[in-house]
Amino acid sequence: MGSELAAYAPAGTSADTTVSGRALGRIAASVPASTRRAYGSDWARFTAWCSATGRASLPATAETLAEYASALADSGKAPATIMRAISSIRVAHKLSGHYAPDTLAARAILKTYRNERADAGKANEAPASAMSVRQLKVIAEALDADDVTMLRDRLIIVLGWAMMARRGELARLNIADVAEVDQGLDITVRKAKADQMAIGRKAAVPYGSDPLTCPVRLTRAWLAVLARAGITEGPLFRRIDRHGHIGGTPGAGLAMTGTADGRLTGDGLWLIVRRSARRAGIADPGIKAHSLRAGGATGAYIGGADLLSIGRHGGWHDGSAVLTRYIRDVDRWKKNPMHGSGL
Repeated sequence: MGSELAAYAPAGTSADTTVSGRALGRIAASVPASTRRAYGSDWARFTAWCSATGRASLPATAETLAEYASALADSGKAPATIMRAISSIRVAHKLSGHYAPDTLAARAILKTYRNERADAGKANEAPASAMSVRQLKVIAEALDADDVTMLRDRLIIVLGWAMMARRGELARLNIADVAEVDQGLDITVRKAKADQMAIGRKAAVPYGSDPLTCPVRLTRAWLAVLARAGITEGPLFRRIDRHGHIGGTPGAGLAMTGTADGRLTGDGLWLIVRRSARRAGIADPGIKAHSLRAGGATGAYIGGADLLSIGRHGGWHDGSAVLTRYIRDVDRWKKNPMHGSGL
């Protein structure tokens, strides 16, 4: 949505109604890159639909928004996709200086569509599966630590699980953010989705009891690989091309999953998790990058950690509904009321 922002900005004739390109860039950067891309694609699809149906896209009416939501439902789009499209259209209007169209009718259509899908036996949401510690170990064992690429991938999965990290948090880590201390790793997370003020937090990651999945030993091994390549600063997780060149070193080409400085993107991390799960023979389509965050939280809870310490370790707000949902999924079995019922 970066380039779209300039198109949305009203053309003013005075300083009071003008926004500079630098300011627009900062406004765009306030939204995660993946969200900007999704919103930009949503807006492009909406304007194309409006053009094909003879409707105005900007400003759009509540009726147009409702018809578009219904058209998306008819095409079989997921409810979450339709909800995001509605949000994208509203954001476009606000950034253009127009009032956003009322969403009451569009949301009513979405509610009915959810019920239609449920009646048809279709799932309305496809959340990431929480990666169990058993799955974590199976994946780690399938990744040969003597292979540079597999060592990196094993560390991404193990460290992401141990930190309960979002993929964006992992992607943004720099070498300087990871300090080895007597107890393990002291990791600085400088920015997170729930940290709108970019205050940052510290994540304490202790040694693992199994060398296969010990985040401290794996981090030490990966940093040694980077050091041998002459890399002692900058991104921690970097792309590696098919010739074994690490991103940011001479001869390393630019890949789709990395940036100019060699850093892996969140999308790149997502691909690594999916690829590693397939390598390990795990067929669950719900295993995604977010499975590390959900898995670390549920694994800690199963191990006896309390909800408050889990939330603060993973950077959730106290009382987070998302974290509570993860724990509720565990409690369906851990505290099942049928235990001891005499069945």
